[in-house]
Amino acid sequence: AGRFGRQAASEGIFKATDTFYQLNIDSNYIRMDRIRKNQYWKQTTEYGELEITVNLSKPEKDPKEIAMLKTIAPSKYPKCLLCAENIGYAGRADHPARQNLRVIPLELTGEEWYFQYSPYVYYNEHSIVFNSKHVPMRITRETFARLLDFVDSFPHYFIGSNADLPIVGGSILNHDHFQAGRHVFPMETAKVETEFADPSAEELSFGIVNWPMSVLRIHGGSKKDVLQAAGRVLDAWKMYSDPDADVLAFSDINGERIPHNTITPIARLRDNGQYELDLVLRNNRTSEAYPDGIFHPHQELHHIKKENIGLIEVMGLAILPGRLKSELEEITGLLTGSVSYDKAAVETGSLDKHCHW
Repeated sequence: AGRFGRQAASEGIFKATDTFYQLNIDSNYIRMDRIRKNQYWKQTTEYGELEITVNLSKPEKDPKEIAMLKTIAPSKYPKCLLCAENIGYAGRADHPARQNLRVIPLELTGEEWYFQYSPYVYYNEHSIVFNSKHVPMRITRETFARLLDFVDSFPHYFIGSNADLPIVGGSILNHDHFQAGRHVFPMETAKVETEFADPSAEELSFGIVNWPMSVLRIHGGSKKDVLQAAGRVLDAWKMYSDPDADVLAFSDINGERIPHNTITPIARLRDNGQYELDLVLRNNRTSEAYPDGIFHPHQELHHIKKENIGLIEVMGLAILPGRLKSELEEITGLLTGSVSYDKAAVETGSLDKHCHW
């Protein structure tokens, strides 16, 4: 951490992150040998070129497991994979070793946070920024302020947060954290369909992004104005309902008011010094027809992937489970005729889930 700070002061933050990233590769914390096996390609769509990867270095997660993690009692030490106690931790049967993990302390809105690189590297310089305290994920006005504080210090990185509710949230809901990195995602280059202005803040622009999700882009040179505008959007969306679109802000379950609306935010600092916040509107309602989420990929697509659509996929990089590599190779053999088709064998084997396709 001391070396990082000295280098950032003398040679700039770009050089400091370059050196720290290389240290993580050289120490084998970032397993480049595994990451190189991932399959990656781009697909042209009406929203631009989307990125797709078949990830071979991390197991697929079930949304029900992710939701359950928020409610179960934490282990004593470390409490989760994001706690600072993981630094140098030798590991145990149900917790991976982290002897070569190193982190950089940060201050965001006057609080202590930490910066580290992800060992899985879904994209260039994939980073995790996590709270020094083991506190649950929450999307608040303070969240937006922390994101803009980060891009002030790391202007060459984007930073974003998963939503704070199951189904639309990330994989670790019980420890507040962000994801950052040096990567231009498809959503960043997506065009704005319609622009709006606020008479009370003339230097701000509001745009609806041409994207398969509902994305509002706020752009402006005043950090204060951007934060105030984002806060107004968050407050309004949390209370918004549109029954015709299946959007309800709350449900009453056994006398408890359960919230459904939240936001996935992404922050950038443009080269001209303008702040940019993309606010992705999320709703996690379920129904009898769609028990895994009305606005989550429905069951007929779960043979491809059933895990939550989190921050990275929201931005246009699909992370597909490693099992697809072998399954699609088997399908290729059947479609090309290099393997003879045996209906009974297919319907009882690993390809059964793909039969309707």
